[in-house]
Amino acid sequence: MKDPNNYPPGWDLQRVRRQIQHYESQTDEETIAEDEAAFEDPKITVMEIPTELVPSVRTLLAEQAK
Repeated sequence: MKDPNNYPPGWDLQRVRRQIQHYESQTDEETIAEDEAAFEDPKITVMEIPTELVPSVRTLLAEQAK
């Protein structure tokens, strides 16, 4: 049976399964360390966005990625 899911470019079912396995096998300490590292990366900006604006922000980001 064909996989009914649509994946972003470069992704497939095996990659999704590897991601799930990665996050499900992390300890709490590893999860916290990964989250904290994102805040320290100067190439990443972490922002709080009101939930009702998330769809609009996603649309804007998708347009910029084209």
